[in-house]
Amino acid sequence: MERAREHAVDGEPGSPVRRPATADSALELLVHGVGGTTPEEMLNDPRTVRITGDATAAVFRRADDTDAEERPGDHRGGPVREAYVWCNLTSGNGARALWLLLLPFMVVNLAHWMRPASLGHGRTVRLYGLLVRLAGLTLTVLLVAAACEVALDLAAWQCAGTRLCVRNHSWLGFLSPDRSDAGWWSQPGRRLALASLVPAALTTLLWYLSHRTWSAYESQQPMARAAEHDEETDGTGLGRPGFWYGRRLVARLRAAHTAAGFLTVAAAVGSPAAHHDRARGGPAALEVLGGLLNATLVAAGAVVLWVVCRRGRSENRIDHGRDLALVRRLPLGSLALLVLALVYAGWSRPHWHSAGRLPGDATFGGLTLAQGLLVIALCVVARTLYRTAPRAADACRTAGGTPAPRAAMRGFAGPAVAMLACALGGVMSGGVSQRVADWLDGTRHSIPGPPVLLTWQASVIPPLLVVLLALIGWLARRTWQLRRREMSAVEGEYPGEAEDSARTRRIASTRAMAALTDRAPLMVGVVSSATLLLGACALAGALATGDAPSEAARGTNGFVHGAAETAQALGSWLIGLGFILFVTWGRRAYKDPAARRTIGILWDVGTFWPRAAHPFAPPCYAERAVPDLTWRMATWTRATGGRLVLSGHSQGSVLAAAAAWQLEPAARGRVALLTYGSPLERLYGRWFPAHFGPAALASLHREVACWRNLYRRTDPIGGPVRLPGDCGPEVDHEPLKDPLAYGRTEWQPLPAPVLGHSDYQADPVFADERELLLERLLPEVPDQRPRENAQGSSGRSSE
Repeated sequence: MERAREHAVDGEPGSPVRRPATADSALELLVHGVGGTTPEEMLNDPRTVRITGDATAAVFRRADDTDAEERPGDHRGGPVREAYVWCNLTSGNGARALWLLLLPFMVVNLAHWMRPASLGHGRTVRLYGLLVRLAGLTLTVLLVAAACEVALDLAAWQCAGTRLCVRNHSWLGFLSPDRSDAGWWSQPGRRLALASLVPAALTTLLWYLSHRTWSAYESQQPMARAAEHDEETDGTGLGRPGFWYGRRLVARLRAAHTAAGFLTVAAAVGSPAAHHDRARGGPAALEVLGGLLNATLVAAGAVVLWVVCRRGRSENRIDHGRDLALVRRLPLGSLALLVLALVYAGWSRPHWHSAGRLPGDATFGGLTLAQGLLVIALCVVARTLYRTAPRAADACRTAGGTPAPRAAMRGFAGPAVAMLACALGGVMSGGVSQRVADWLDGTRHSIPGPPVLLTWQASVIPPLLVVLLALIGWLARRTWQLRRREMSAVEGEYPGEAEDSARTRRIASTRAMAALTDRAPLMVGVVSSATLLLGACALAGALATGDAPSEAARGTNGFVHGAAETAQALGSWLIGLGFILFVTWGRRAYKDPAARRTIGILWDVGTFWPRAAHPFAPPCYAERAVPDLTWRMATWTRATGGRLVLSGHSQGSVLAAAAAWQLEPAARGRVALLTYGSPLERLYGRWFPAHFGPAALASLHREVACWRNLYRRTDPIGGPVRLPGDCGPEVDHEPLKDPLAYGRTEWQPLPAPVLGHSDYQADPVFADERELLLERLLPEVPDQRPRENAQGSSGRSSE
């Protein structure tokens, strides 16, 4: 049941009831991490009550604590605990498992946020965002082009126009021109027009999902306040008023990408008909209409590019504006062009017969070349920004200067991830084309099959897997060496214990495996570089030979020809298997809650960021969660004047930091931050240095009342915050012991588990650190956070 609210504070809607102001009121607001949990588990009580929120995300308390502010004397032994549960934003129902098919869009959206931090260079920053948005646009066109390849080329053009293929697929019989009773749909143009409904429906579905998820997730308005943060000085834009409200940009990109999808389908339908009319000298009216249609499609494509390039995100204020009518009506205009293309292609052409392939090689080749050039341009821009990366502010005394940011791959993380997004798009488009071609034709070779470039791209999959296996072998060797070193360290941390080699090996192995997280930049760098190189080779081979690798290798020695045939067959099988795994995993997750939670964890990490580069990416849950946390903290501190500890585990610590940045400065200075198992620096600081780099984390340390961070060496996700100078030990606790006891003791009669990333609250240090934070928030203690002086430095008072 929900508690009723009596009246708002100061007339503000959504504020809790006014409570008696008391310095004794203390609240711990718990935010869980990836994978989700229940309020009963978070609060360690089977009786919990939802006090605010809905079925998607809500704040819970123990049933006995619902009116705790009215009884401050009952909680002198500790704070009142609240649990913010947001797991249904990502891993709630089975339908969201199908978002796995949107993985390339999510990955390219991550590349937008991975730009290096920089001082100045505003135009270069905007150029970086523009290049990523263009890469996202190529992925949309690639996905729709793959659907056109399957439906229009393989099914309607090749198979329906071949007697042997139709004989084995009777459901295509009504499209065949070789039957004695050939019907109205047997002409090639009409077959293409009918098949185009498949990619058109896919584009409509993507538009619908983007619009529906925005309404459900991203329409929550943040608290209105004046702009305060300047990315040039504090190193992050997460505190800007409009950062978590991207309605206008998502609507603009959605219109552009939807239009691009419809235009791609229109070009796939209309271009073959126009080519036939020009080549065969058809009626002059049809030839003129075909020329006008192609010119109009080119002009509409230019408008789409203009909309994508026109402007990026607006974060300095909550943007409620609307775009031009031209932008809003762009999808309808492109849909009208598609209808015109269908009418034009469906015009009677009795002497037109389908043969060979549709001109898909030029489309896929152009997309591959564009993506490669965009990635190379991103590398140049990212390197330029990385050279101007800011240092952490000198609010902390340092020895030997401030360290450089630990940006992943020295600033090349964004281009590398964009390359992986393009590779994933290629695997999905090539995989579905290869599998449908094999299904339609089998081993009969009755149809030409997919475009040559897709076959070349499939053929480079085996060499890429060889590189990947070599990298895995190297990492396994390094992990084994690290485990041997950790065994000596473990023995030194538990002196006087009876030696247990199996126990020591288990702890050391856990630490060594946890360290693999820090090797992720190397893996991404090697795989993306190999993908770029092999993709360039595939494009060059397709353009130079105009034939599949096995055919191009004819006439060479037997070894080369055999290797080409093996790579082509194995690659075709592997790329198709990759797509099937995507579909199978999504189907399993739809039925299996455990698998659904696993996929939910992927979205917890990947969809934290707003949709800035691709509107069809899975929705951003933080655009709901961060305003929720901000409103709750602001209204509670305003109503009670009490002390608040914001306690975040894993991904919850990232949400907690983002919410703290969104508070007013006065409220932010009355909040203590307790993070544990936190990826703030280890993952987000390295991969997203523009928003979580050393300068940004140092500014967060200066602005909240106090901050402590707990981590373990066995944790594969959490780690130290690594603030420079004196701030480092002030924030980071020394690594927690894990396990708490090496062997059996009086207090641990059974073997203590190796906890790794879980159960931080089971460690006695957790309660001690929380109590110290609450003591530092007491009003009797002098202000622990004097305002910065003219040089930007700040001090700390002793407790």
